[in-house]
Amino acid sequence: MTRSGTATTDSIAFIGGGNMARSLVGGMVSRGADPACIHVAEPVGSLREGLAGEFGVQVHADADAATVHAGTWVFAVKPQVMRSVCEGLAARARANRPLAVSIAAGITAGQLSGWLGGDAAVVRAMPNTPSLLGAGMTGLHANAAVDATGRERAQSLMSAVGGTVWIEDEALMDAVTAVSGSGPAYVFLLAEAMEDAACAQGLPAGAARTLVQQTLLGAARMLVDSTEAPADLRRRVTSPGGTTQAAIETFEAGGLRALVASAIDAAALRGRELSAAND
Repeated sequence: MTRSGTATTDSIAFIGGGNMARSLVGGMVSRGADPACIHVAEPVGSLREGLAGEFGVQVHADADAATVHAGTWVFAVKPQVMRSVCEGLAARARANRPLAVSIAAGITAGQLSGWLGGDAAVVRAMPNTPSLLGAGMTGLHANAAVDATGRERAQSLMSAVGGTVWIEDEALMDAVTAVSGSGPAYVFLLAEAMEDAACAQGLPAGAARTLVQQTLLGAARMLVDSTEAPADLRRRVTSPGGTTQAAIETFEAGGLRALVASAIDAAALRGRELSAAND
């Protein structure tokens, strides 16, 4: 057992017990983590009871109690309250020197370090909602105070709910948020539009949903399992003069690529705005 300040590195505290924290806790426990070493601070009593009952973890009504002996602190609260939560823990952070992992969009490592009293080891993590099913993707960025062991701890934590990728330039974390963090909603929008179009063609709603769901699932598996680029996969299923080509030409004529680029740019810009609003 190693120690970080007065805390043990094999103990972890979650500040916030919502859906994403619950997914991470569940992933950790399913991989063999000791529930007795996992502490969750959550003000809502029913959520605390649910976490304790399902996973056997230690639950607390306030963050101070949860972080007493934890070497890793996971901040799973809304960006709007992150500053007040961190400042309330600053004295303990200076004493314990934990690894701070944040899953809040738009909050920079510099902001988190400053709110925790300065010189804090901070990892920004941007998971997405498929993490709730263990099929997520997380972008990670570590500030200069995080050593190799801290990186390994953060990556191990987020790997409990899916894949990870390290982003060395923090300025690109807003792009990660725009592409991966927000990305599932883009797929859901496409599914919604495809279902509506299928129904407009006369297909029953139930059949339309099943067709769309399985088509997107199969396409996603091909993207993940194949070594080919998306453009090559698309070309392989687009026969000259066929039905797929007619649809693709319509997408291209309607400016789909430019629209997607604009949407991702808007999401990235909003991430930067969230950061500036918390200065």
